[in-house]
Amino acid sequence: MTADIVSFLEWLEHTRFYLVWLVFFAWYPMLTGLMWIVTSLTYWFRRERNAPPPPALPENPPFVTVLMPAYCEGRHLADSLEAALAIDYPAFEVLVIDDASDDETPRILAPYVASGRVRVVRKTRNEGKAMALNDGLLCARGDILLIVDADAHPAPDILRHLVPHFESPRVGAVTGNPRVRNRRRLLARLQAIEFTSIVSLQKRAQRVWGRILTVSGVVGAFHRDALLDVGLFSPDMATEDIDISWKLQLRAWDIRYEPRALVWMQVPERWADLWKQRRRWSLGLAQVLRRHVREALRWRSRRFWPVVLESSFSIAWGYSFVLLTALWILSYAVGYPPIGGSPIPNWWGMLMATVCLGQLLTGVLLDRRYDERLGRSYVMAIIYPLIYWMFLAIVTVRSTPRGFFRSPTRKGTQWKTRRD
Repeated sequence: MTADIVSFLEWLEHTRFYLVWLVFFAWYPMLTGLMWIVTSLTYWFRRERNAPPPPALPENPPFVTVLMPAYCEGRHLADSLEAALAIDYPAFEVLVIDDASDDETPRILAPYVASGRVRVVRKTRNEGKAMALNDGLLCARGDILLIVDADAHPAPDILRHLVPHFESPRVGAVTGNPRVRNRRRLLARLQAIEFTSIVSLQKRAQRVWGRILTVSGVVGAFHRDALLDVGLFSPDMATEDIDISWKLQLRAWDIRYEPRALVWMQVPERWADLWKQRRRWSLGLAQVLRRHVREALRWRSRRFWPVVLESSFSIAWGYSFVLLTALWILSYAVGYPPIGGSPIPNWWGMLMATVCLGQLLTGVLLDRRYDERLGRSYVMAIIYPLIYWMFLAIVTVRSTPRGFFRSPTRKGTQWKTRRD
């Protein structure tokens, strides 16, 4: 049996397919890392380095509705409401959509409603974030909608940075810059680096391309007309934020990135919670690719092609990571040292890690003006390519098949909040 396995491995690892596989596995993270660095620096030099302060507000500024969907967010809701109410903007309201919470959320909301500082849409059945947002939009007074999670703290000047973008009639949405607020544990610090050096860096790069993968679900501003034009949020999609971003851009609405529009958010502090979150993200991306890829690959949507290719290649690389690792483990187990795989980090592996760390450092340098504590988190960056890559690759392998091969549920995607 062992001899047969060795013979198979020897044949496989001398095929052209295996060589191409190795080249893709080795070159993809390095080329994309260098691309993110160059294009994000291009954005920074052109649009961010000497960006003027937000213009003075007109005499009658656009009215804004701050939409805050909430499901069992009693632990964080009061602090988030205080932060939202402290926004420095003369014409806005805060509208909370309580999606049938069965914790203390209604009790916390009661005094805010009684004082007239907050309006509430109270749902009697939990139908998920997308439906909550759709219901809230129908009750909102503003034409510009700022969507903020119920455990996030928007910065006081957030609307002064977001609203001016909507002076252009082509702008359908503006995504803000989410920052990690809870950094006591290693996992949260890794996510602080991720949101800086992966999420923010990629949004800068994607703006250079002309299309953005997603408006951040935790902070994004939308024009009411744009949402109505594309049929609102899709309740059957696991990631309503990616889906709405693609729908808007495929209808020729522009989405912009505003790095000065800060929101301080809570991130998972336990691996089990992070696993659930990233499973949903991977599932949602696969669903979006399945639903919109044909339209995105049309010639008229050609500016979307880099986003489609990068999303597809990132999924393929996750599978390559897991399958090649399993193959190499099998090879060593039967006494046949594999081609391209070594238990000791070799020159190529160190080069990949160096490019990754360079990308992470670039993100820290670009975002440190908004988050002075990032330097402390970068100390943990060496762990990112060693642990985080493997974790995310396993999540990708586990979750994407369902998104590609199973139709989204008609019941809609319901959210669940962990309660301690």
